[in-house]
Amino acid sequence: MSTEPETTEDAEPGPPGAGTNPAGGTGAGGGETGGGETGAGRPASAEEAPAGTGQAADLENAPADTRQAAAAEGDPAGPRQARGPENAPADTGQAAADEDAQADPGQAADPESAPADPGQAADPANVPAGTGQGASEEESPAGTGQAADAEGGDAGTPQVSEAEAELRAQQAERERIEQRKAEKKAPIASGTKLSGKAADLLAAVRAVESGEKPPATVFEEPRPAPRRSVPEPERRPRPVAPEPVSAPAGPAPEAVEAVRQVLGEGGAPEVLAPQAAAVLGESADDQLRADPWQLLRIAGVRPEQADGFARALLGAECGPDDERRGRAVTGWLLEQAALAGHTVLEMPALLAALAQRGVPEPDSAVQGAIAEGEALVFQDALEGEAGAPAPAGGEGAEEDEERPVRVLVGLERYAMAEESLADGLARLVNSAPKQDGSAEEWERAAAAAQGSAAELIRAVAGQGLVLHTGGEASLAEPAALLAAARSLGLRGWAATHGPIGRNRFAALLRRSGQAAEAPGQADESPADSPVATVSGLLAGLEGPGRDTEGALDLDLLVVLDAPQLDVETAALLTESLPDGARLVLAGDPAVLWSAGPGRVFADLLAARICPQVASRRPDPGPLGELVSGIGIGELNQVEAPGKEVVIVPVRDAGEAVHRTVQLVADSVPRAIGVPAEDTQVITPGHGGAVGTRALNAALKERLNPGPGRFGGFDPGDRIVHSPAPGRALPGRVVTADAEGLHLSCEGETVVVPRERVEQSVRHGWALTAHQAVGSRWPAVVVVLPGDAAQALSRPWVYTAFGRADRHLSVVHGVEQSLPRAVAEVPAKPRTTRLPVLLAPQISGT
Repeated sequence: MSTEPETTEDAEPGPPGAGTNPAGGTGAGGGETGGGETGAGRPASAEEAPAGTGQAADLENAPADTRQAAAAEGDPAGPRQARGPENAPADTGQAAADEDAQADPGQAADPESAPADPGQAADPANVPAGTGQGASEEESPAGTGQAADAEGGDAGTPQVSEAEAELRAQQAERERIEQRKAEKKAPIASGTKLSGKAADLLAAVRAVESGEKPPATVFEEPRPAPRRSVPEPERRPRPVAPEPVSAPAGPAPEAVEAVRQVLGEGGAPEVLAPQAAAVLGESADDQLRADPWQLLRIAGVRPEQADGFARALLGAECGPDDERRGRAVTGWLLEQAALAGHTVLEMPALLAALAQRGVPEPDSAVQGAIAEGEALVFQDALEGEAGAPAPAGGEGAEEDEERPVRVLVGLERYAMAEESLADGLARLVNSAPKQDGSAEEWERAAAAAQGSAAELIRAVAGQGLVLHTGGEASLAEPAALLAAARSLGLRGWAATHGPIGRNRFAALLRRSGQAAEAPGQADESPADSPVATVSGLLAGLEGPGRDTEGALDLDLLVVLDAPQLDVETAALLTESLPDGARLVLAGDPAVLWSAGPGRVFADLLAARICPQVASRRPDPGPLGELVSGIGIGELNQVEAPGKEVVIVPVRDAGEAVHRTVQLVADSVPRAIGVPAEDTQVITPGHGGAVGTRALNAALKERLNPGPGRFGGFDPGDRIVHSPAPGRALPGRVVTADAEGLHLSCEGETVVVPRERVEQSVRHGWALTAHQAVGSRWPAVVVVLPGDAAQALSRPWVYTAFGRADRHLSVVHGVEQSLPRAVAEVPAKPRTTRLPVLLAPQISGT
């Protein structure tokens, strides 16, 4: 690796610890939702540079044999403390993405790394509810509405934003799921016991009511016909266009005014009135008077804030032992656990978190929430017990002998999603796929491929569900599969996490002449390629559309970036597949997990219920060698003759910002030939002196200075648009008018209404690793300030370093914390039920 000199020319290093964090500490950087710890990196000279940086050398004149020392020899693992939550506003509307969420219910919803204390607040510390600042999906709690994103729409039909269309598609799928499950007569066969009837679970869809997403009208669709295990091969329903959907109606002005009056009486910010009215319904004012702790259902409100609101309304009647408070705090903790990636919590962890929140009788609070239908309880056999044979005495003996179980508590929406996902996956695994093409034709197609691509084609020929793992180079194998399937007459499609990945895969298909059914037509436009984004596919804005039964009109779906699937999205995908369809989930298991709850891809890999094909194609060059080593816990020394990897040591936060701007605006374009617009900055968090906010401000001043007339934005600004929680669309500002902010996101025109700009758009020269996942750029600058050590983990470093195609610069201020994180800090665990739900439904398990 090369190193860039610690030049003093034009340098303006700031003092160590620049940027005081209101959460209680100072630091040069922070977690994705802020950094509450102290400590910029200690000043270091070139001789004292951290292991792995090597001698300083100019970026343009770096010698070919300059290397980076790999790991800290003999350096004991230091304590890994959790980072505090960032000072995000309480009324922001995007759900937090949890890159490295810890298994703890009361966690802050920190997208990159959640703190370890279950009693910690999941939203900004010491920030009153209702501040008016905007936030992206990675820094603010789940809750409020999503941006209206006009990314598509058929001619002649009303324009529907992608976020609205996606919500309606999800609601329509949930309605179909509920109808299918309601037809089952037996209790849920998952080896568990539910509190209440299964029909209650299926009937209560709280995705809208919880405030996680705005209210939406429901599709009027016919009841789907019962599915066949294997459809007739010649029967192929004709696609039908999605019906126009009217825009969701907001709360009535009178209802908002009534809620505003109640909030004022209780001393809560009145700006929360529209949000409260939308979440609680037309009688929101009466609900708040009867139960002031219902305020916790509004995104960003914390228990201590709801307590103050309740004291103002109830006076002497208010107390910590109020059962209404216990139920509300229970639901709030389960919501924070979901933001941290858990679909359920173990009962002891939930009880401990309630006790930390001042609930005197935690067990009664949980039982009250269960009795009111606000939570569900499950009893799952402990790992290793689910598949054990019954005792010799028969059924009676089995009832007499208690089996060890773990008691779990979760919210209805995620319980329903995992149940539906397990049903859909079991249907794919247990049924035979549609016989398009003879066995001989599939074998000829496999023989024409090479290596693991041939294995993938053979596996898909006879199985309904297949998993494929590998890095960037392995994308050639799903491309070969898609070409082979389409040559056999299958309607094959691929779906990616975001538009950058979609366009890259479409370009790969075109380059290999595999985009069209007839190979050789390599001049297809991206819109004509059989590639869509997952969100666009589900919303009906991209892809093949749906057949007359409401299922996707395809025979094969290859989902790339599969680790980014949360349980709700995965459930919608599997339930949308027609009978006899094939599903391939492909991705790199070493990257960060999904922003939403669950770890679908990792759970399926561990369950081993279907064929798994591991690619044998290594990512090429020094970057591929470096990232592959990180994936197995080794920060290796690599040769970088073309300055593919450069280390830039820094002493403090001010120098880190200065050197980052210098790299993007000058050094990388001059020495590497990659312009500033093709260089992406990645940093661990949004807050702090070297977070995305500080870096974006510095980069805008250098690259596109302007007054920021429209919400802080000017034409030409690089931005990231978050139309829905967990989604980040990089783009640029085109213009602004009374209609809103006009953006260009990977060639697609997006108009963000004025009222949504603050919450869903932020500058995008610098992103977090979770915002960058699923995308790649020619050059990447990864900034590791001194106080970012606690935010680092192996998946984070792997994801950030792996976003670079040609060049990677590392602004390095964490010393030995980098090799230690790669070697010793794996992904934080998430509590899910998917493996337990799958086991009894899969034949032979």
